[in-house]
Amino acid sequence: MATQKRFIAGAICPRCAEMDRIRSWEQHGIRYRECVSCDFFEQLPIEDEAPPELETRINREPPEPQADDLQTVKILDPKG
Repeated sequence: MATQKRFIAGAICPRCAEMDRIRSWEQHGIRYRECVSCDFFEQLPIEDEAPPELETRINREPPEPQADDLQTVKILDPKG
């Protein structure tokens, strides 16, 4: 059975800078990438661990509320 090679949408080739020319496939625990426009070829080991999640405004913890320094304000009557 032939390995199915899939194009990566929006990927830019690091060598020729062409968009949508990179295809990827996995075989024997190794991930391969190649460009169909130039001779770029790369192989990467498949990691068992998922990469750490990028911090975004949704998944980060909210900052601690800051203590407000309150001061009493006395409003003076200009007539009196």
